[in-house]
Amino acid sequence: MRMKVLYHGNCFDGLASAAIFSRFYREAIRREATFRYGPLMHRADNLFHDELFDGDENAIVDFKYSSSPRLTWWFDHHESAFLSREDEAHFRRDRSGRKFHDPSFKSCTKFIATVAAQRFDWRCPDLDELVHWADVIDGAQYPDARAAVEMREPALRVLLVIEASREPHIAERIIHDFQTKSLSEIARQPYIADRFQSLYRWHLKTIDVIRKEARSRDGVVYFDVSEHPVEGYNKFIPYYLFPDVRYSVGVSLSSSRAKVSVGSNPWSPRPRAHNLAKICERYGGGGHAAVAAISFPPDQIEAARRVAQEIAAELRGEGVESRDEERKIEVSE
Repeated sequence: MRMKVLYHGNCFDGLASAAIFSRFYREAIRREATFRYGPLMHRADNLFHDELFDGDENAIVDFKYSSSPRLTWWFDHHESAFLSREDEAHFRRDRSGRKFHDPSFKSCTKFIATVAAQRFDWRCPDLDELVHWADVIDGAQYPDARAAVEMREPALRVLLVIEASREPHIAERIIHDFQTKSLSEIARQPYIADRFQSLYRWHLKTIDVIRKEARSRDGVVYFDVSEHPVEGYNKFIPYYLFPDVRYSVGVSLSSSRAKVSVGSNPWSPRPRAHNLAKICERYGGGGHAAVAAISFPPDQIEAARRVAQEIAAELRGEGVESRDEERKIEVSE
């Protein structure tokens, strides 16, 4: 029996979710199953194509819902989990007992572990470390921005490789290692350790690029790195450089998309007053209340810049009445 697991690509929580789901499925559902994996990325066009669901069973973890009849398992914790009202209605009608959504969880990895324990009586203590770090990383539960940016912990070394690598076989190897090895063991593996050294040098250069391009005003730091070879970056760099800001809005460009990233500073003395997922949903994006994003086709960088500037102005309170008051936020902080 072939299980196809589709997961949020270039994301620690996405790969960890794929790993813990695989262990759960093999040990609690079908021991004879074989697994194949495929990354999913947020794009401006159709996220799902029929050929993605080519297993005997198909799962999506840590990513948006699909109404495909070939989708048999689904776990997600994002507030913006549905591409349309029709998709959400389709999910609500599902009676398979194999599709789950709960945005109160900070990581999908912990969500899967919790559902597996409560609904299927499956537990895996040797993966507790992975669950813990997925929750820290995806929930931005670091003690401070320095810990998030300087990456001294083994989990964060693996994180850098996950976020920066564009080699599918590396992601799949990490998913397999997550199931059987500790994070310190994985971080010492040559395929991680060697890549980390070069990627960390690139990471330090990225800090310099953002420092050069960023402008902070009225509690919001705005930066546009689309003219630099910075396809991805550590989302805590703005708060490392500007610890007093409340929000960050960034624009970046890759071969597949122009991206607007919107985040809130977990260590800000002023609490977040906007639901960033709801703001980004107005432009076709989404995410969590505390961090969200919007993807545009790569040739629409000017549109991305315009939207980013509009959002930065709204977060500064520049003549825009907030439509996302804290009382509307249902995500657990």
